[in-house]
Amino acid sequence: MNRSFAVFAGVISIALALVLSTQVSSFAQTTASAAELNAFAKVRAPGKAAASNRKRPHRLAVQVNVNDPAVMNLALNNVSNVAQYYKQMGQQVDIEVVAFGPGLHMLRDDTSPVKARIKAMSETMPQLSFSACGNTRDNMAKTEANDIPLISQAKVVKSGVVQLMELQERGWTYLRP
Repeated sequence: MNRSFAVFAGVISIALALVLSTQVSSFAQTTASAAELNAFAKVRAPGKAAASNRKRPHRLAVQVNVNDPAVMNLALNNVSNVAQYYKQMGQQVDIEVVAFGPGLHMLRDDTSPVKARIKAMSETMPQLSFSACGNTRDNMAKTEANDIPLISQAKVVKSGVVQLMELQERGWTYLRP
């Protein structure tokens, strides 16, 4: 029995030593990384990152996937607010609204509850674009047995979801109101 206890205590001691050494090693790596970051920050000129961000346009991708006028108007309110904010800051912002699924009604010429607002916004905001999901449009056309007319501001993309993915992969900020 004493021998079993001694073996158990030895195993526990070894396990504890391994855990502690791992934590010490991890702490040393974290400390080294922090020191390297501090050195990098001291070398880099202050404000350069902020200045370079102002030269590049901000980019916002907005998803609309529900047939709800309140959500559509909320999306357009967000678009308007973002555009106005960056205009006041003297910075450029590109905004793309991507509609798919039931949200395609936002860009349908025959059913959009916000088409007049989209038209007005597009006239004053050249950096604003609207993408309509081609897959959704094709499925709606099959279901309704006729062509699905889109507003003139909408461009058709193969897949709305893929469009959002690719925009995000290129660094666009994603918003789902």
